[in-house]
Amino acid sequence: MTTSFHPPVRTLMGPGPSDVSPRVLAAMARPTIGHLDPEFIRMMDEVKEMLKNLFKTKNELTMPISAPGSAGMEACFVNLIEPGDKVIVCQNGVFGGRMKENVVRFGGECILVEDEWGTAVSIEKVKAAFAANADVKALAFVHAETSTGVCSDAKVLCELAQANGALTIVDAVTSLGGVNVDVDGWGIDAIYSGTQKCLSCPPGISPVSFSAKAVEAVQNRTTPVPSWFLDTNLVMGYWGGGGKRAYHHTAPVNSLYALHEALVMLEEEGLDNAYTRHQKHHLALRAGLEAMGIGFLVDEDSRLPQLNSVLIPEGVDDAAVRTALLQNYNLEIGAGLGALAGKVWRIGLMGTASTQRNVMLCLDALENTLAGMDAPIKVGVAAQAAAAVFAK
Repeated sequence: MTTSFHPPVRTLMGPGPSDVSPRVLAAMARPTIGHLDPEFIRMMDEVKEMLKNLFKTKNELTMPISAPGSAGMEACFVNLIEPGDKVIVCQNGVFGGRMKENVVRFGGECILVEDEWGTAVSIEKVKAAFAANADVKALAFVHAETSTGVCSDAKVLCELAQANGALTIVDAVTSLGGVNVDVDGWGIDAIYSGTQKCLSCPPGISPVSFSAKAVEAVQNRTTPVPSWFLDTNLVMGYWGGGGKRAYHHTAPVNSLYALHEALVMLEEEGLDNAYTRHQKHHLALRAGLEAMGIGFLVDEDSRLPQLNSVLIPEGVDDAAVRTALLQNYNLEIGAGLGALAGKVWRIGLMGTASTQRNVMLCLDALENTLAGMDAPIKVGVAAQAAAAVFAK
C-alpha cells in the first residue's frame, strides 16, 4: 500500500527552486477559498500592487500567470509575435535559446545574436543587428542567464530597442528580487519571471508585466493569439481591476497565498536591503571559494550575486561531488547545462537561501568533500576568508 510522501529536508543552493520560508509554506496551508470569492479578489489586487512595486512599474497589465516561468515566457511571445515578425534574439546561454524557439514556433523571423556562454550580451552586436535589419518588431534577451550566472545590461539594450522603434521582451526569471529590475525606468515592454528563484516561493507561478505599448501591439494584431490560455485579452478579464471578474480559469489559490506572503516579506525587508543582502553573501562566498582555489566562470563586472557559476577543479568528478553533498549534507548545488556540463557548478544564493549560515555550510561541505577526494584545493582557509567579509 502506498503511504504519504515525506520529502527530506534539504538546503537548496542550486539554480532553483530555492529554499522556501516557513512563513510562505504556512501561507499555503491556509483554508482554500473560491477563486471568485470577494476576499480572494481583494488578495489578488494586493498581489498585483506588490508585483508592480517589485517590477518598478505602473503597468496595469501586471499579474501572475498560473503556470511556471516557461509559461510566462510563452505568454510574452505568443501575444506579441505574429507570423513574419522580425525578432532579434540574444543568446548567451540556454534560455536565450528558448526565446529563439518561441519566435520560430509562432512564425516569426529570428535574427540571432550569439555571445559566448558566461559573457554578457554584446551591445555592439545588437547595434549591428539593428543596422542590418529594417522593421524589427522586438528585441528579446535574458537579463540574468540562469545557465551561466551572467547579467546583461538591460537598460542599454532597452535604449537600443527604443531608438530603433522595437519592443523589448525580457527574461527576469533569476533577476527579479535579487538585483535591480526597473521596468518603467528602462522602458521594458514585456517581462516575465518565476516564483521559485529570488522570491523563494514554490515553483508554478510566473509574474509578468506588459507596457501600454505592448498592450497596444496585442490589440492591433492581424491574427488571433494562438494560445487560448495565455491570451492576455482574455486573462485580463479575470486579473483586471475592480471587484467584478470574468471567469477564465481556476487559479491556484493556495499557491497565490504563498506568492502574496513572499511579496509581503520582501516588502518588509525593502528591495534595496534585499539587493544588498544578496551582494554581501555573494562576496563572502566568493572570498571562501577563491581562498580554496576555485574560480568563477563570469567576470565580476557582469556576475550575478544570486547565481554563482564556479569552475570545477581539474580532475574532479562533477556528479560525485554533488551526490556527496546531497547525501552527507542534504545540500543541493546545480550542475552545468549544455556546453558547460561537467565544467561548472551553479551555486544559488537566492531569496531565503541567501544567508550567512548557508554560505558557511556550502563552503564547509564543499571543502570537506573535495579534500576527501584529494582535489587540488587549499584546505582550512575558506571559512576564515568568508568570515572576514561578514565582519565588515
